[in-house]
Amino acid sequence: MNGKPDTETDVIVVGAGPTGMMLAGDLAAAGIEVTVIERRPRTASNLTRAFAVHARTLELLDARGLADELLKTGTRLSRLRLYARLTLDLSRLRSRFPFVLITPQYEVERLLERRAVTAGADFRYGTELRALHQDTQRVSAQVTGPDGAPITLRARYLVGADGVRSTVRTSLGVPFPGRSVIRSIALADVRLAEEPEDVLTVNGTGDAFTFIAPFGDGWYRVMGWDRHHQSPDSAPVDLDELRGIARRALGSDFGMHDARWISRFHSDERQVPAYRTGRVFLAGDAAHVHSPAGGQGMNTGLQDAANLSWKLAAVLRGEASDPEALLDSYHSERHPVGTMVLRSSGAIVRFAMARTPLLRAIRALGAGFLDVAHPAATKAMGMVSGIGISYAASRGAHRLTGRRAPDLALTEGRLYELLREGRFVLIAPQGGSAPDTPAAPGRVIRTSWANAARRDAILVRPDGYIAWAKD
Repeated sequence: MNGKPDTETDVIVVGAGPTGMMLAGDLAAAGIEVTVIERRPRTASNLTRAFAVHARTLELLDARGLADELLKTGTRLSRLRLYARLTLDLSRLRSRFPFVLITPQYEVERLLERRAVTAGADFRYGTELRALHQDTQRVSAQVTGPDGAPITLRARYLVGADGVRSTVRTSLGVPFPGRSVIRSIALADVRLAEEPEDVLTVNGTGDAFTFIAPFGDGWYRVMGWDRHHQSPDSAPVDLDELRGIARRALGSDFGMHDARWISRFHSDERQVPAYRTGRVFLAGDAAHVHSPAGGQGMNTGLQDAANLSWKLAAVLRGEASDPEALLDSYHSERHPVGTMVLRSSGAIVRFAMARTPLLRAIRALGAGFLDVAHPAATKAMGMVSGIGISYAASRGAHRLTGRRAPDLALTEGRLYELLREGRFVLIAPQGGSAPDTPAAPGRVIRTSWANAARRDAILVRPDGYIAWAKD
């Protein structure tokens, strides 16, 4: 810890889920001292977690050298059929990863934790946050370790990535407005006697909704909802209930058997009004939670982490010309994205559970339109996959500013390979002098287009978004 007491660090990350692990790995790789505290023991099971990794998240993992290894663990889904008549062709996404990867969340966590530990992040499992206090200089976190002994950790900044029941958010007194949108969803991991025709199987009849996705190892994640059977989360659920829901929604239960895990939960739509409170930030489910439709939860949290990590690193290294403005930009850029995800996932689930003939007719009309209107379908896929997400640019900025940079071909390889250094990348025409650019925090990697005919220049941020461009 560079001579510091083991109770002092640069950043405390609360929560060792994907969001916290991504953030910790990024900070540690940038030379920032980071301590991760997680109340669960190291060996706790996480079978209840996510299973879909979208294209934009795969790009961010590629920028950390992890995507190719993760691809070996799951199933690629390039076509998605919804509402029995809408087929979305993900292969049209302009990305190195034109698909959604179906893989268990624990595979994502395994790679992110290994990277963070290798980079020097300090993980403390079985350690629970009790309270926090902050002043103008630092944050103090009161925690209890595995032995129950109280400890005070101090840091320049703290990030709450501790989920929907966030202790960090509660300690700050930050409201979490919203409401429950779906109650009594049955959830299980099962084996099937009959393999579904589609890789991802989903349909709703108005009174019943079922979703089936493969893990790729013979196990399937199944979710089912019955409008006429609404029970509290604590009510018991058995496989017969899920079988009945599946038969009504899909016409078959595919011979579900041998459930290794089964439970019941409800889904909320909530978002904090501010992602930053002084020296404390909220990310992932601690900042926003929504329906599981679209599989965007884990992905949105990972993208939160990618946005925040380079900004914290630049400020802590003394490279930011305006530290407060840079840190504030985390909220101004990511809060609108969280709002968009709440709306899009909510629309998907409401259409799936449309009850009246009128609503089902509207759903069929909308599905039919998207099925034939390629630009509209492409835009919808871009938002769900993250490929189409952009950040607002200042007045007078170049039209590309704030947009995601694709994996461009450069004289030194691919853009996302260069982004693995966690630095800005300036791409200029071959043979010309480097253009004058706005000041970027820290060292800038300079390279050229592989296409010698290109005469424009762009400056790409560490999270893969364009900070500046010139024709």
